[in-house]
Amino acid sequence: MTARRTILVIDDDQAMRDSLAFLLDVNGFSVATYETAADFLHHFADYKVDCVISDIRMPGMSGLELVRELKADGTAYPVILMTGHGDVALAVEAMKAGAVDFIEKPFEDEALLRAIRGALQAQLEPADGAARRDAEGRLADLSPRERDVLRGLVAGKINKVIAHELGISPRTVEVYRANLMAKTNVRSMSELMRIAIAAGL
Repeated sequence: MTARRTILVIDDDQAMRDSLAFLLDVNGFSVATYETAADFLHHFADYKVDCVISDIRMPGMSGLELVRELKADGTAYPVILMTGHGDVALAVEAMKAGAVDFIEKPFEDEALLRAIRGALQAQLEPADGAARRDAEGRLADLSPRERDVLRGLVAGKINKVIAHELGISPRTVEVYRANLMAKTNVRSMSELMRIAIAAGL
């Protein structure tokens, strides 16, 4: 029998913690939950951790600060951040700091499970240039203007700001965003950001 992988969940919302614990348990994971990042840091050494899922905005230490703290300590397991719509720029900053993914609330159960499977799989793959080459290949067909829009998104800028800087309308930025999703064959903004960051954009 295969050992259950251990997922640690950090969220100050009790209902969210309970919901995620149930979802992960029925999908074959071992789960422990924490209300704050500080509580997690106090106890995580008790477990062989396979993946951490954390809210990005919490009382005390934020998800972004947690990612930086773990990286500074040399802790290698993957961190997935849950973020509200307005926190995408923060989540992108966290990915640059070392988080493996982020998902926007509210999310479908399958979106979270897909992110976890991706994070666990990434741990098994050798850390070579394959991910960067794959990312660069997926961005190869973008037009110069689409790349400009993508750079704006990676920088955490909203459509209106990107539009102003590029001298186009916000509606045109939306069209470019849709093109970016289609050309790179991604299903979410987090996936697109992960590719852009992997490509060094």
